[in-house]
Amino acid sequence: MTITSTHNRKLREIRKLRMRRRWRERSHRFVAEGEDLLAAADAAGWTPLERFCAAGSGLEGVEVDEKLLSQASGIGSGTRTLAVYEERWAPSPVGPLCVYLHGVHDPGNVGAVLRSAEAFGASCVALGPGSADPFGPKAVRASMGAIFTVPVAKEGPLPGVKIALVPDWGLPLSELWPSTSDSPKSADIVLMVGSEREGLPEEVIEGADHVAHIPIHTNSLNAAMATTIALYEVSHRINSRC
Repeated sequence: MTITSTHNRKLREIRKLRMRRRWRERSHRFVAEGEDLLAAADAAGWTPLERFCAAGSGLEGVEVDEKLLSQASGIGSGTRTLAVYEERWAPSPVGPLCVYLHGVHDPGNVGAVLRSAEAFGASCVALGPGSADPFGPKAVRASMGAIFTVPVAKEGPLPGVKIALVPDWGLPLSELWPSTSDSPKSADIVLMVGSEREGLPEEVIEGADHVAHIPIHTNSLNAAMATTIALYEVSHRINSRC
């Protein structure tokens, strides 16, 4: 049976999950939209609580009038499928390579960090105070499916050696360990990243084992770009010690 009413309870629920962080937090559910994201979820073994598709599309799920599905979607026109999933949070941040985000407000940056974490084999992304919801629609889209493969943890004890990325402070990240033989042999490593505007707060920096920066010719990099560069550098060190 095709859903044809804009007042349908399930469509109202989808709109709430997309637009209200508190609703997602209360229900522990989120929405992913588009064939590529749903395929990534399937490949990672995530089973949707509910799956919807545009009427006549031939895709899997409860059929919805095409116009109504577009209205319920955050992507808008052209949406062919979306699904509702249960959130999954890791019990605590884990190594060997963890990214800690503090005050990263932009959900697009959070999603992009997840994508880079997946690319460079990070074991976890931990969200500190003030960071955007990784299960919000913009973050889920920006993750390009990494939300289904990279463990996400709320703030907790951070494992191993903590490196605070701070513009123009400390050694250049590439010089933190002059050679791969100098890098920690067995300790987990945590990259600590703040927002582009505020950076990391002083108390977080004071709790780090090392402070480092990425040398650039401009004023700043956004959180996702800085994290990507740092992940490339540090993952190389970790892989070289194995």
